[in-house]
Amino acid sequence: MFIDIPSKLEAALIDLSLPTWELDGSFLARSTIAEYRTELTAAPRFEEVTATLRHALTGEGGGYAVLRLGNLAKALGIDDNRFLRLVTGFAAEVAVPFSTFPRWPLWKDIGVKVDKDPGKSSGIGYNAFHMDLVNGTLPPDYTTLLCVRRDPLGGGPSILSDAHAAVARLSEDSRALLAESAYHYGTFFDLFGVGEEYKPFPILDGSDPGEGFVRFTAKMLERSELGQAHADAARELAEELVRGQVSFMLQPGDYLIVNQRRFLHGREALHSGQETVPVSDRRLLLQLFLRARPGDGSAA
Repeated sequence: MFIDIPSKLEAALIDLSLPTWELDGSFLARSTIAEYRTELTAAPRFEEVTATLRHALTGEGGGYAVLRLGNLAKALGIDDNRFLRLVTGFAAEVAVPFSTFPRWPLWKDIGVKVDKDPGKSSGIGYNAFHMDLVNGTLPPDYTTLLCVRRDPLGGGPSILSDAHAAVARLSEDSRALLAESAYHYGTFFDLFGVGEEYKPFPILDGSDPGEGFVRFTAKMLERSELGQAHADAARELAEELVRGQVSFMLQPGDYLIVNQRRFLHGREALHSGQETVPVSDRRLLLQLFLRARPGDGSAA
């Protein structure tokens, strides 16, 4: 769902200057969340917009949303801290923002590096369907991406797919294999807030159908040693994810929020010729993770 910001709310937010946030460990401090909420809820229609946002993320058939904040980005400057604090305030109405990487600030840059593995988030190739921090016992409930710059050459649409709908289309035998702890991917070190390393892990976590994480990354098919049967089941799931995908191009100021318990995400390849684009002009996203509040069943 794409959510536009009413003009009266935009006008009020342009005049609003939220204070610099504080962190409690790797999480946005409760005092900051409370202060942001007090300021933002006084703005006209803010609560209406955030209620629509939460429903898009957790209501029946939902699982992702794009807040169209481009007008605010233009008015304030997309690199201005005032704008980033407003986006953080919207995020905090969904769940608690936090950083998983101690070497990065609350928001992590995802730029474009032509010499990087093309399949990585900062690479130039196809970034296949995955959930972030797939090998943590407590992956982020939400992953979010703020578009600062799109690919000036016109590539890199975002892709999303309903993970549970894809699983439902699989055979019973394939689902049984995906529920076995036979999968592993990646390394696990120097991380905050995502539990312990989960290795091996099941792709299906044993929750009731349509609930829980679908712990999948297509990269495991090439970079993990899997038995033939388990690899075939995962490959079948990858094909169903592609079959059910939606695709769209994020514009500067667009804020994508993905409920990781429902949807997986990825990105089509960037347009060829990235080496000719100055680094300062290449596609740039900022990433922020969110943790559902204790007792909040909205992400389940």
